Amino acid sequence: METGDPRNSVPPGRSGPFFGFVGAIGVVALAVSAGPLVALADRWSELPAAFWTMAALAVACDARPFVPPGRRQTSAVFPSTCFTFAILLGWGFGPAVAVQAVAVAVSGLRLGYAPWRTGFNAAQYACALAAAYAVTRIGPGELFDGGRLHWTDVAAVGGATVAWFVVNYGLVSSAVRLRFGDRWWPSVRSGLAYELLATGSLLLLAPVLVAAARASAALIPLVLVPLFAVYRMARLSAEREQLADVDPLTGLPNRKALLTEVAEHVHLHGDRAARGAPDAHLALLLLDLDRFKHVNDALGHAVGDRLLVEVSARLMGAVDGGDMVARLGGDEFAIVVPRLTDIDQARERADRVVAALAEPVPLDGLPLDVGGAIGIALYPDHGEDFATLMRHADVAMYDAKHRNDTVAVYAPESDHNSAERLSLLADLRRVLESGPSAQGGETVGVRGGDGAALQPALPVRADRPARNQRPARDGGRGRSGDGPNRWLRRRRDRAEERHDDDLIERILTGADPIRRRAAHAGAGSVAGPFVVGDTQFTPATETADGDVTHDAEATVSTGAPGVIGPTADGSTTAEPDDQAAHPGEITMYYQPQIAIATGEVVGVEALLRWRHPRRGMVDPGELIQVAEQSAVMRLLTRRVVDDVVEQLAKWSAAGLTLRAALNVSVRDLHTGEIADQIADRLARYGVPPERLQVEITEGALMADPRRVLASITQLHRIGVGIALDDFGTGYSSLQHLRRLPLSEVKVDRSFVLGMAEDPDDAAIVRSMIELAGALGLRVVAEGVEDERTWRLLHAAGCDVAQGWFHARPMPAEDLVAWLSRYRPVRPAEAGSRSGPAPEGESKASS
Repeated sequence: METGDPRNSVPPGRSGPFFGFVGAIGVVALAVSAGPLVALADRWSELPAAFWTMAALAVACDARPFVPPGRRQTSAVFPSTCFTFAILLGWGFGPAVAVQAVAVAVSGLRLGYAPWRTGFNAAQYACALAAAYAVTRIGPGELFDGGRLHWTDVAAVGGATVAWFVVNYGLVSSAVRLRFGDRWWPSVRSGLAYELLATGSLLLLAPVLVAAARASAALIPLVLVPLFAVYRMARLSAEREQLADVDPLTGLPNRKALLTEVAEHVHLHGDRAARGAPDAHLALLLLDLDRFKHVNDALGHAVGDRLLVEVSARLMGAVDGGDMVARLGGDEFAIVVPRLTDIDQARERADRVVAALAEPVPLDGLPLDVGGAIGIALYPDHGEDFATLMRHADVAMYDAKHRNDTVAVYAPESDHNSAERLSLLADLRRVLESGPSAQGGETVGVRGGDGAALQPALPVRADRPARNQRPARDGGRGRSGDGPNRWLRRRRDRAEERHDDDLIERILTGADPIRRRAAHAGAGSVAGPFVVGDTQFTPATETADGDVTHDAEATVSTGAPGVIGPTADGSTTAEPDDQAAHPGEITMYYQPQIAIATGEVVGVEALLRWRHPRRGMVDPGELIQVAEQSAVMRLLTRRVVDDVVEQLAKWSAAGLTLRAALNVSVRDLHTGEIADQIADRLARYGVPPERLQVEITEGALMADPRRVLASITQLHRIGVGIALDDFGTGYSSLQHLRRLPLSEVKVDRSFVLGMAEDPDDAAIVRSMIELAGALGLRVVAEGVEDERTWRLLHAAGCDVAQGWFHARPMPAEDLVAWLSRYRPVRPAEAGSRSGPAPEGESKASS
């Protein structure tokens, strides 16, 4: 049967070399100690009382070795080393080996060592004592000759100490290498300092013992006083370490103890896996209580603390004896379940915990429900260290909460904060902070919707002042050096000297995307390749046959940046070596919205697209997930609003009157800045507010209705239209229809796509159209991809259609070309053609 210490067994494939080495060391030990041990039989009666005192103390002390806190029993400190080394110095090699063998046998029984391990320990000590004794024989004569310790004796004792330590530690290290293979060196290196301090101190105490023994055997027990003092201080330190590992409220282990426990079990289970044992899995369960904050807020923290104590007791009753329950802080608990065969056993343990918490906890006559969500991470499937297992269990726990479930096992697809997504988020921030790429053509002189010319931003000054030169308003005296940030200003001044006007203009240009575009355009139209950083780009346009597999509408949320210009065939014109340095290009695509009754184009929806240099076109759904939980959302929203409003101004100058709809996320509506930003851009470009429409989802409404309603009301006062997107997919859309200042609802594509084949979907769509019509709202149907659906929507009284049947989303340049070819067709005039429209064309086009 396997004992608790993993070094009592050897994994398959290593037993031959390992036990061969153990046997060889045993043979060497017998060879060097056989003669002195045989000769010792005649010396027992000659040995003085000092020897017997030391021998008794060596055996007694090793019966209870000291195990330092935070270390395994394999790192125990054996006080017999001090006494046997003193015996070696005072009475020779034979007595020392004999006493050491007895002490090793006693400690082996006490610690539960395997017989081969006890034998190897006795052999390694014998070899170390033999090396030390050989060094002492090199010196001139006997040690302590005449009762005095000469400098030659000191040198001999020092050499013997080094020899003992080198041989002993070298043999142990070799055994560890044969035992653990490639993992031997980290453990040997990390233990060297500890061994030098612990074992070296005991060895250097041996000459003091010998000197005391020369004077009187009665002095030898006095060495126990400092040893006991050291032992007691170490024990008190261990107790303090133990208290530092315990949660003071519940008495459970805390996060620090959990880390130590998981690290220990990872080591043990790695050994089991190497031996092919079936129970080589370890589960980490992370529990987060539900509604605990409500208990604290309603009943006070004292009741909350009592509830946590009761929960701790129930958790301890729900686990087995080998499991560990820890409190991480607040209402979070962790459970370590070792020696599992598969994930089903971990689920079974989690179900037991859920059942234990199912019954209400009675406190002061009030039953309190304490349900929770549990996330499971399994070693080695989901991670091979504490940090990874902890993070994956946390991901699983939040996945369970998101699904309103009680137990969830980690799945990579649920990990929205993976390294890849973090890299994607970093690329998004880079592309947004770098600003849009320079495009050919002039942007100055564009006229707004009211015909007024848009005033371009001030050009950036190209000249630079001489060093330390100040503008005239400063009187040439320079800036004051007073103030706590004087050193910071001086560093900035040293980095780049500029006029105050130039500095202010550059700050404004860097913060305002409109000024940034005007500055780029003022530098001249870019006809050929241009350079950004160290990379050369060739400006080009992208056709409507983009490589988007399905144009799911992307809520204005995260995107990733870039300055790489796509060519007409969809490729990216960047040097291959610089793809990693530039995060791609963010562009806006526009999908026409067609009035079903007349066939006229009444508007477009702006859809976000991100062409990444390595991943190609990023899926809009992933783009949303990456950005919505980050502060990058504000940068992205600003970029989208700027692009869409500026495009409306360009279309107006070209004689195109279109309404553009853009999506905003819940984060935008919560901040309250979106209304001010849109109002500022509309005024700056001279675009009438009714030309812009903001689409919101019901999820954004439900997240924080009060703040969202305030933002929507402010937009409505400006004159911007409000549309409710994905209508029909939520559970409370009807109550919002009568409360919100809506002008339009959009029937979700999930119903529209199936209405031609599914009578239930068709009935749902007709009902939503009738309801919206009764409330005076315009109805837009998304996902119209065939003529039959188009006709069914017309029969149901739908106002506007949007989908691939008419046109796919396309860049603004392609939209202008598409509009020039488009011929309105009413449903009654349409031919019998069916199926999706060709790429870049429309069923309703000439």
